[in-house]
This record gives sequence, structure tokens and C-alpha cells, in this order.
Amino acid sequence: MINDLDSTLRTLLKRELPPSLASQVAITFDPPDDQFPPQGVTLPAIDLFLYDVRENHDLRSNEWSVNRDSSGVARRTLPLVRVDCSYLITVWPNRGSPTPVVDEHRLLGEVIMVLLRFPTLPSEVLQGQLGNQELPLPTAVLQPGHLQSMGEFWQALGGKPKAALNYTVTIAVQPSEVVEVPLVVASDTGLKPAPG
Repeated sequence: MINDLDSTLRTLLKRELPPSLASQVAITFDPPDDQFPPQGVTLPAIDLFLYDVRENHDLRSNEWSVNRDSSGVARRTLPLVRVDCSYLITVWPNRGSPTPVVDEHRLLGEVIMVLLRFPTLPSEVLQGQLGNQELPLPTAVLQPGHLQSMGEFWQALGGKPKAALNYTVTIAVQPSEVVEVPLVVASDTGLKPAPG
């Protein structure tokens, strides 16, 4: 499912960035370390490094979902688990640019403008399993991330500090299979589960 989120974000950026920029920029998901860009990636590049995946406790539900159909079968499922996927976004200008900092800031600004336009990911860019999600996929842009210290983060990667943007998308994960329960009509008050 996370690879579908990566594909979704790539599709969103390629669709929404100015066409002249979208046609030349690479979008990667590699660590922004001192080895960046990885082999085969041509700059300029936008890098979305997934650094944290955790359950969103604010959106937690303990309610089972029950859906009944006309054939007398109820389908019962555990509640969806809402998961925050947090990316650290960096941009990387062409190495030969005479104004690399200007280019970097311009590209980062374009990325910010795209992401701010979509408080939820639009359905037309959702890829793979994300296209079947019943719940919207909310995003958080320019909010504090889960990194304790940006200085320690860059030191651990062996790279020089860069301007970076924190971006979080909340997806829904189905933790179990659907359980089918036969129903019987008890009275005109409705359907009740058959005795087990």
C-alpha cells in the first residue's frame, strides 16, 4: 500500500507542477544522504523520503463495521486503522547551475504550492489500493514532523543540511479479513444475527 502512496504522490506532482518543470524533474524516494542522487537519477530532482509510519490515534475507532445485504448475509469487519505516512521532502537542482540555491528555493516553492492546494489527495490521482479507499486521504503540509532533531538527522545521513519540508498523508489500512455472519428474520423489527 505504501508503494501505491508513492505512486500517487509522483502522479500528483507530475500533474500539478508547471509543465516545463514537470517534464524535466525526477521524483525519487531515496534517503537524502551524501550519496544522493542515486545512480540513474538525473537532476533536478524532488525527493520524498518516507521517514516515519505510525498509527494516527486521534482517528482511532473501536467500532466494528457491519454491512448487510439482501441475501441475508452480514459482513463484519474490524475498524480501519488510520496510518500517518510522513515524508521529508527535499529538492536538488542541477549540479552545473550557476544559481543552485535560487533554483532549489524556486523548486521547493513550487512543490509547496502544489501540496497546499490539496488538503486531501484528489481521487483522480489515487493509485492501486488507494483508489478503493472509502475514506478521504487527508494531508498535512508545513507541520512539525516526528524528527527529534534535524541536525542529528542530517548528521546521521552524512549529508549537509538542506531546506526540507515535512509532509504527512493519512491512509486507511484494513487489518483483517471480512467476517460473514448469516442473519435470520426475528420479527418485523428487522434482522438479527443467527444464534451461534
